[in-house]
Amino acid sequence: MKILFVLTSHDKLGETGKKTGFWVEEFAAPYYTLLDKGVEIIVATPKGGKAPIDPSSDTEDASTEDTKRFHNDAKAQDLINNTHKLAEMNPTDFDAVFYPGGHGPLWDLANDEHSITLIETFNKLEKPISFVCHAPAALKYVKGKNGESIVKGKKVTGFANSEEKAVDLVDVVPFLVEDMLQENGGQYSKKEDWAEYVVKDGNLITGQNPASSKLVAETLYNLLK
Repeated sequence: MKILFVLTSHDKLGETGKKTGFWVEEFAAPYYTLLDKGVEIIVATPKGGKAPIDPSSDTEDASTEDTKRFHNDAKAQDLINNTHKLAEMNPTDFDAVFYPGGHGPLWDLANDEHSITLIETFNKLEKPISFVCHAPAALKYVKGKNGESIVKGKKVTGFANSEEKAVDLVDVVPFLVEDMLQENGGQYSKKEDWAEYVVKDGNLITGQNPASSKLVAETLYNLLK
């Protein structure tokens, strides 16, 4: 089994002067969940090279067993520091794609033509496409087989407006994931803030927040088995 992980290349948190990127836990938890089951994982970003880690996710408060394992894992570090270019990835080489979140995807993956085409191709091939937290932002301009938004009529979740308010970034982000999914016709649902919550609709799997990342990976793996 071979799965493509797509991370953001974007590291600026709007006009705040602060840094962003991908959320470590949302990479590490799914990575080890799948790796330990024997899955081969390839990592790509829009720009290739080093994927930026969101500093907010790299603190003692945010650490988990998986993030600690990541920091002591030279091979995983190497994957993050030397990602492939998204434009060079071919969906026929993979069984599924998984997008970890962090705020970065709101700026680059939401608008990235290679990412949009990649997701559309995975979907046409009826392969699983999975996203967690802010990563459903990458679905903003993706079309389904009928030419309408890929989320139209689909059950979906993603980072809730109330969670964005809780981290005080509503006025910083270019759009809110919950609002975008609903505006595109998605049947959005959520649990309470920070609760583990994953929705599967056909080959589309979405998770609400960082706590949901491991369950997204498990749901993905079970769909591929």
